[in-house]
Amino acid sequence: MAYRNGTYVAFHADGNNRPGKTDIDYYNLMKAWSAKTDDDFTIINSHDKAAAVRDSSLHATLRRSLHERLKNSKNMVLVIGETTRFDNDWIPFEIEQAIDRYEIPIIATYSIYEKPIRVPAAFSQYWPQALAMRINNGSAHVIHIPFKKAALNDAIGQFSHNKFPLGGGQGIYSNEAYRSFGISD
Repeated sequence: MAYRNGTYVAFHADGNNRPGKTDIDYYNLMKAWSAKTDDDFTIINSHDKAAAVRDSSLHATLRRSLHERLKNSKNMVLVIGETTRFDNDWIPFEIEQAIDRYEIPIIATYSIYEKPIRVPAAFSQYWPQALAMRINNGSAHVIHIPFKKAALNDAIGQFSHNKFPLGGGQGIYSNEAYRSFGISD
């Protein structure tokens, strides 16, 4: 998890140590983009601080930390990969709090897909149950995008608790927007 200029980033690291196979690899890529000084993509890395409180004795400390970050966020980036839906601890908690308590939009970015996302429901098999339930009951405001820097940067800069993505839980970018990001079919 990280906090970037009002954006909360959630990821699931399933213990897999194969490069390119865990959501944390994509989080690390976001950190690398932020380290470059040639554009405005920046994150403040709060994951390092939270990693120190991951043992069970400090579960309450991490919960408080997550609440504080979400409370101060304007949106949440959720990196969705092949195993994200299997997380039964922090990801469901973060989704629940982001939507139900803090009413911030979710930027669902798929590490498993590089083309424009036209029908978010086609990716529902990858959604964590907490997200699927909130999309289905209409309480989630979600934009669905491939894990691409230009699309992420736009969504992070555009959507907030004051400006939700259109389409409720199944928001998508237009063909024109994807063309402007340099993403094509």
